[in-house]
Parts: sequence; C-alpha cells; structure tokens
Amino acid sequence: QVQLVESGGGLVQAGGSLRLSCAASGSIFRFNAWGWYRQAPGKQRELVAHITGGGRTSYADSVKGRFTISRDNAKNTVYLQMNSLKPEDTANYYCNTVGGTYPWGQGTQVTVSS
Repeated sequence: QVQLVESGGGLVQAGGSLRLSCAASGSIFRFNAWGWYRQAPGKQRELVAHITGGGRTSYADSVKGRFTISRDNAKNTVYLQMNSLKPEDTANYYCNTVGGTYPWGQGTQVTVSS
C-alpha cells in the first residue's frame, strides 16, 4: 500500500515563501509523473504543478513563475517551492501521481495572510 505524507505547510504573510515536501513509500516512485494539487474550502481539488519521470515540469497559469516542482528519486520525495505567495494560494496541498492513482494523504495546510 502506497502512503503519501505531505509536510512543510504553515502560516505565512503575502510575499513569503514555503517549501512543501511529499514522501511516497514504495519503489514505484521513479516510474511515475507526480503532481502537487490544492483544495481550498468550497472548491474542487486542482492540479497546480507536475513533474514527469524525466524531470519535465508543467504549471497552472495561476502559479507559473512563482512555484517550482522538483523530485528526488533516491529519497522518493517530491517538493514544491512556493515563492511570492498570495492570499489566494491558501489551501490544503496534496501530492499524488498525475491522475491521482494512490490513496490521498492528509495534505499540508498553507495559509497566506494579506
């Protein structure tokens, strides 16, 4: 059973930065494209960034130029560096494969104050 554990969230002022981490158990990590998703209260979960097994990245327009996704296959971990945070980035952030193959973790809450 694959488990996903997100960490690194917190409360930050607008303009600040956070770095999220997601550790995935199991040896399947390096074969998958991984993504960071977020869900704000009352809204659907959305994919904000993803990275392929070869390291190609893609971002939602709302975060492009501010967020950077990366991965460390040796550590089965995917990261999301978030800079220039805005109040509208406030959400619970999750990782999963593109398509959401595995059971969702608890996520990590990011709150950006204005």
